[in-house]
Formats: sequence, structure tokens, C-alpha cells
Amino acid sequence: MRAIRVTAFGGPDVLTLADVPEPQPGPGQIRVRVHAAGVNPVEAYIRTGTYAIKPPLPYTPGIDAAGVVDALGDGVTGHAVGDRVYTAGPMNASSGSYAELLVNDARNVHALPAPLSFAQGAAVGVACSTAWRALFQKAAAVAGETVLVHGGSGSVGTAAIQLARAAGLTVIATAGTAKGLALIRELGAHHALDHGQPDYRAAIKAAAGGRGPDVIVEMLANVNLAHDAELLAPRGRIVVVGSRGSLDFAPRLLMAKEATVCGMTLPNMTADEWRGVNAGVQAALAAGTLKPVVNRELPLADAPKAHEAVMSGGAAGKIVLVP
Repeated sequence: MRAIRVTAFGGPDVLTLADVPEPQPGPGQIRVRVHAAGVNPVEAYIRTGTYAIKPPLPYTPGIDAAGVVDALGDGVTGHAVGDRVYTAGPMNASSGSYAELLVNDARNVHALPAPLSFAQGAAVGVACSTAWRALFQKAAAVAGETVLVHGGSGSVGTAAIQLARAAGLTVIATAGTAKGLALIRELGAHHALDHGQPDYRAAIKAAAGGRGPDVIVEMLANVNLAHDAELLAPRGRIVVVGSRGSLDFAPRLLMAKEATVCGMTLPNMTADEWRGVNAGVQAALAAGTLKPVVNRELPLADAPKAHEAVMSGGAAGKIVLVP
């Protein structure tokens, strides 16, 4: 089969297309014929060799996928060959999604609702799981509160907007392009603000009734965290989903509001937490209140181009690879 392989850590050029043996499902595992593979920033970080997760070389990147069940390992029930599925949950390190076939534990393979395309299915795993966990497990957001989604046009942001709106929250979201702003309005953000404008923080405060957001989902904490602390409502919660550097920060901003700041990363989740996230995401997909947004579909061989794009900013949904 064809797969993207990384034989040395480095830039996007280390992503090369190769022929590799087909993976075989073991007990409790499912083999999926991949129709689309999601591309996530974390996969670009891992590829550099400087991230906390450093797989042994060579390896096939990729966490998210959608396709059809191709083969079942011993003991697998509840799935049949030919089922439309997507993957979400801790991945089996022996098989990545940038490939024509992948093997994963059965608990991480879920039915793909009929209205969703394979590309949309490949946009569920990391992005929708992150958004659901940030809003409901970490921030404990409830109906009637106001949430600020910084970077609302990205894959996590688009999911967070839809989930928050469906849960009865007032949604303020930001984007940096006209396309991104149009997208977050379409997804249901009550207030869509351009974070490239010098007065956008004042606009956030005004949109939150002068009190500030109760919850902030933060995609770029090294740039925004200090400002978030100033904007936040008393006893508000900030969930750090992403950061690309350090910052000089005054903790008194948090003390004055008795605010809470928490970080999150999916690899830290327990099995019970994954069950809760998967149940919440699956319910939203089935109800139609969550529809993953796909930006671009690229051929598998263009994985280097996809990694450049996912790190370039100005996203408007998910980038997926098509084997």
C-alpha cells in the first residue's frame, strides 16, 4: 500500500510517499481503508522531532481518518466490513492515517453518520474532541454563559462555535480574514470579530455586555493570554488549547478576578474522559448540530504542502489528504 513515511525528523520535505506492507489487525483491532486523512498542527510538531511525543523512526504520521472497515481482528463486535467509519481517540502507534490503510483499536473506530462525507469524517477526531473537552470537561460551560473562541475559523474553532451555540451559550468568535469571518458567522457565532483590528478587544468586551466572556477557548496563548485575563469575566475560565511560545504574564490579573486557567492536550485524557468526549461528539454529529468544516482536500503525495498550509495561519476549516 502507499503511505507517507518519515525516515528523519525535519521540515515538511521529510514527508515522502512510499510503498509499505499492509498492516494487519490484531485482536480487538480494526483495519480501515482510508478515504480521507485529517491534517493537524500537532503532526507538524511531531515531524520536527522537537515535540514531547517522538515516535521511533520510520513512522507514518496522522491521527484522524475516515473510510470503510476493511478487516476485523479477533473479538471485534459491533462493526462489519464495509461500514463507514471515522477514528477518534488514542491512536495505535503502529499505523498512522496518512496511508491507504490503517489499523486502530476498535474502541477508537466510530460510525460515520450518513450525511457526512469522508472528508468531514476525517475532520472530526482531534478538532471536535478538543473543542468538546475544552468547553465541557475543562471549562464546564453551561447555557446562558458567554464564550470567546479565539481563532474561530480553524478546525477546533469551527467545532467549538457549533458545540457552544447548540449548548445555549452566547458565542463571540474571532478570525483574521474575510473568508474566516464569513465562515464563523455562517456557523452561528453571535458576534464575529476581526482580530487583526486594533480595537477588537474593546469590541469583545462590548459584545459580552461589558462584563467579559465567562469562558475563553484560546488557540494562541503566547500572544493572547495576558489580554484574555484582562477581558475575562469575574470567576471566568480560560482553556489553553494551543501556544507557540512563551510570554511575560502578570498573575495578579487572575487573582483579581479569581479566574481559572487550565491547559489541555488530548494525549493526557483517561479512558473515561475519552468515553465522555466521544459520546458528546457523536450525539452532536447525529443531531446535525455539529458539521465539520473542510477547507481543502489534497492528494496524499501533497502531505508536505498540507503541513506548510496547516502551520501558515488564516485557516478556514480542516485540511485533509485523500489517498
